[in-house]
Amino acid sequence: MANNYKIFISHSWTYSEDLKALQNLLNARGYFNVEFTEATKEVPINSVSAPYIKSVLRTKIVSSNIVLAIAGIYASHSDWMIWEMETAKNNNVPIIGIIPRGQQRISSEVYSRSIIDVNWNTESIVNAIRNYAK
Repeated sequence: MANNYKIFISHSWTYSEDLKALQNLLNARGYFNVEFTEATKEVPINSVSAPYIKSVLRTKIVSSNIVLAIAGIYASHSDWMIWEMETAKNNNVPIIGIIPRGQQRISSEVYSRSIIDVNWNTESIVNAIRNYAK
């Protein structure tokens, strides 16, 4: 029987197509059950209060088995992604860096917090999740 993984994907809303592509890639993988816990443009946290948003995100991150951080260079300029990764790290939630297709450089913010960085490849990502999820 396949495990069920609760996954929080740290991403930039400016590049939300990367989030959708990663979700689709994992959903299409047979014998791999996932539940995504991050907030999205389609299902946002309806508040402008940063403390409230952080409280909701903290709960989502801490309840996840693993955080996948999309490691595009833009992650180094996203205060929210940095906060999400720090929250995961401070709560012992493993972080896997996902290197977007065709990227030569990745975010140093992701690289410095991840336990492993993998290429945008279904089997590489699935194997890393299976190996490192809590």
